[in-house]
Amino acid sequence: MENRLILAINPGSTSTKIAIYENTRSVFVKSILHDSNELKQFDKIADQFYFRKDIVLKELELANIPIENIIIVMGRGGLLKPIPSGIYAVNEKMKADLITGIQGQHASNLGGLIADDIARSLPNAKAYIVDPVVVDELINEARLTGLPQFKRRSIFHALNHKSIARIHAKTIGKNYEDLNLIITHMGGGISIGAHNKGKVIDVNQALDGEGPLTPERSGTLPVGDIINACYEGNYSRNQLQKMVTGEGGFIAYFGTNDARKIEKLAFTGDEQAILIQNTLGYQVAKYIGAMAAVLKGNVDYVLITGGLAHNKTIVEYITDRVKFIAPVLVYPGEDEMRALAFNASLILNNEADVMEYI
Repeated sequence: MENRLILAINPGSTSTKIAIYENTRSVFVKSILHDSNELKQFDKIADQFYFRKDIVLKELELANIPIENIIIVMGRGGLLKPIPSGIYAVNEKMKADLITGIQGQHASNLGGLIADDIARSLPNAKAYIVDPVVVDELINEARLTGLPQFKRRSIFHALNHKSIARIHAKTIGKNYEDLNLIITHMGGGISIGAHNKGKVIDVNQALDGEGPLTPERSGTLPVGDIINACYEGNYSRNQLQKMVTGEGGFIAYFGTNDARKIEKLAFTGDEQAILIQNTLGYQVAKYIGAMAAVLKGNVDYVLITGGLAHNKTIVEYITDRVKFIAPVLVYPGEDEMRALAFNASLILNNEADVMEYI
């Protein structure tokens, strides 16, 4: 191995992904899945810090990676203040906001924290994040609600959205900034964004469960029923929060966030599994239709990505309902690790400006 190694760390709601790169060449990739029961022992996302960091270091040791050769640790960005797209050095202000969860609690908050801690333990490493989930490019109409005291926030899978958009554009010989795209990321959370010439002008707020139901999130719920539940005294605030984010969706119906298990149940003819799986696809298709209206019907492609894009039944269900809008293309899995490494390589090659989080 060359001396200049990049470590990419991507903590997701249901997994921790790590990879080692020599510039942009992948030399080691590992995805560690976390069962929902395994994570229940932690009250807050920040409490998972040592659990996830130790897993990362253990996997690197098992793979015989010379960690002293790592000079950039690139973490997935978390729930910081709304900021422009770009690369940011991890600093004390950023870490404080990630720990407190200034915009909420999510596993992505651990990306910068773990990256910084590992970088500090190495002789020549520095820690960065890129395109965090709070990248904000919304138009004003997408921010407002029916009450002036409540505004919609831009929180979505920005890193994978942007990466897939650029990969697709390159594949067809065009620039991302010249295309209108609807991109659906389907994983532990689901985000569906309207990409207008390189800007995500509208997207569901995926963190708090807005949008379709997911393997572990409830999706948008009837407001009146939620208000009643808050005042009936049967649930604490923490219980209600977990019902919406963390223990909703597949977990609420089946006790697991493992979409593969639900897919197997559906394949055997389980009626409940078939219905819930179809409902997820139905709701995703509705949001894609809404984003087509945002783009005034001027849509070049509909792109489907994320871990759930491996589920052919769900993808076919969605495609059947939205193919009239534009050609539907599927990019199964996530390209976030390569995106993290690519941005790290830009730093190494002095081809990108590093921004300061303030």
